[in-house]
Amino acid sequence: MARLEIGARRVLRWLRTHHVGLLIIFVGVLVPLAGFGLLVDELLEDQGFFFDKPILLMLHGLATPWLDRAMIVISLIGYRWGVMPVDLGVALLLALRRRWGDFKFWALAIGGAALLNLAVKGLFGRVRPDFWESIAPETTFSFPSGHAMGSMALVLALWVLLRPTRWWRLALALGAAFVLLVGVSRVYLGVHFPSDILAGWAASTFWVIGLSELLYNRWAKPTPEAQPAKLPV
Repeated sequence: MARLEIGARRVLRWLRTHHVGLLIIFVGVLVPLAGFGLLVDELLEDQGFFFDKPILLMLHGLATPWLDRAMIVISLIGYRWGVMPVDLGVALLLALRRRWGDFKFWALAIGGAALLNLAVKGLFGRVRPDFWESIAPETTFSFPSGHAMGSMALVLALWVLLRPTRWWRLALALGAAFVLLVGVSRVYLGVHFPSDILAGWAASTFWVIGLSELLYNRWAKPTPEAQPAKLPV
């Protein structure tokens, strides 16, 4: 426990020292995402892009009792039952192994994606689709999808860390299928427009890959021993 406390203090000290570089990349993702939100809000009168409603209605037309149950389970795994426990588990594992450089990357990748989502949701306040009564209703704002951002951030951050190992292809293949299923489940349940999902995927992709470029000077970790570079201040 003492080692974890020491490591946590080191991480916090590192963040205080290099916060400017992190802020630059955060804003670099936030601004385009905000522009996308303005396009949705102003040009399309909050009804979504031309493909939003047709895709929503098409997936709703496939609804069956067993598919309803399956999509609810996938949606829960895509956040509360799966993504969040794995996020915390990987962070704990990295801390216990004293891989503080990778822990910094992981915490920033996952935490930054969550902060981006909260910032944009509050900024635009886009209401959720209301074409039918959802079997798993949500009360928060719609744009961008937190499930899409969280699942994509998890998968890409894992890929970045596993890239120097033989497991990266398997992680990428399984992760891509998982991210797609989570996104489809949210549209199937009628709680997100497809454009919410696409925006979430794009935002997390730019954030995690940009963060890897900033810290490892690569799209992914180049070697198992590589440590994040110091950020510009």
